[in-house]
Amino acid sequence: MEKYFGENTPKLGFGLMRLPKLSDGKIDVEQTKEMVDLFMDAGFTYFDTAYVYDNGESEQAAREALVDRYPRESYTLCTKLCAWMGAHDENSAKQQFYISLERTGAGYFDYYLLHALQRNNYKVYDKYHIWDFVKEQKAKGLIKYYGFSFHADPELLEELLTDHPDVDFVQLQINYADWENPGVASRECWEIARKHGKSVTVMEPVKGGALADPIPKAKEILKAAAPDMSIASWAIRFAASLDGIITVLSGMSDVAQMKDNLSFMKDFKPLTDAEQAVILKVQSALNGDRSIPCTACHYCTDGCPMNIPIPEIFHVANRQRGNEAFRGRREYTIATTGKGKASDCIGCGQCENACPQQIDVISRLKDCAVRFEQK
Repeated sequence: MEKYFGENTPKLGFGLMRLPKLSDGKIDVEQTKEMVDLFMDAGFTYFDTAYVYDNGESEQAAREALVDRYPRESYTLCTKLCAWMGAHDENSAKQQFYISLERTGAGYFDYYLLHALQRNNYKVYDKYHIWDFVKEQKAKGLIKYYGFSFHADPELLEELLTDHPDVDFVQLQINYADWENPGVASRECWEIARKHGKSVTVMEPVKGGALADPIPKAKEILKAAAPDMSIASWAIRFAASLDGIITVLSGMSDVAQMKDNLSFMKDFKPLTDAEQAVILKVQSALNGDRSIPCTACHYCTDGCPMNIPIPEIFHVANRQRGNEAFRGRREYTIATTGKGKASDCIGCGQCENACPQQIDVISRLKDCAVRFEQK
């Protein structure tokens, strides 16, 4: 008998948010097919997309690379309804479900999520009666399991799980860098979900790639402990080692990343006590770093009136180490060419309301303007 829902699901999921791109910016479907084949051949089955990913291209790519090429019962597919980003009224919000069915051609969804619930948007799902709508689709057999993905404080998670005890699972941001980060509260949110008996799918286990290339001190600690192990493997295995985890999503962007993840997850082994001690050392090193905790989800850029490439600017800031002012200004110029600069920020607050990481974006942009625009 299963200890929790989804216990026997392979612990690596394929997140379809950061798929490989062609020179024209479109998704590279042929490379995506190769990645899907490697994933399926290794015995993994969980795919995760969303209505808003790549303006719908991600769901279409799921159809071309997966649905049209594999028997429906051989994989599980998750997508999401975003009532606060891709809709303007109740009807358009509900239409996302039917459009997702059409785009993917999947016939039904194994998993379905209300997308990215936060303090500033969660009431929209009540206003548009989305909770009841999703349960209706489940009753019709068009959804097997439903839940919500979450980017807010533990108190709101407690409230939502109390008000909606029938959700099957929750998608949480969990990684060792944010385990005790008050802006994300990975540990506390995971504990609340388990207290309510909810299984968890993990997003951002590598923190948008940041934990695949962490600060030098963290990298030194990991390489000293296991020279032949990839840096990213520590982050994915950390999340997968927790109790109640259905699967850990990795947004793989090329075949090399897929092969790396499969190399250590095909025969997954939870972290040992000695490896957990290594993680504690890395967490201590990260706590001494003042990098901007941006995961490049780009929620902040949708609707920015000044077209500021906020994640790209923060990426440049995080990569500038020591006495590298010239290199930082050069990278900043490339990142902002044809777009808004940090100094163009008008302080409207749209970005901060949308940020899942609760970053003080406006003040960070002011700092970046000083660092990169003043000679």
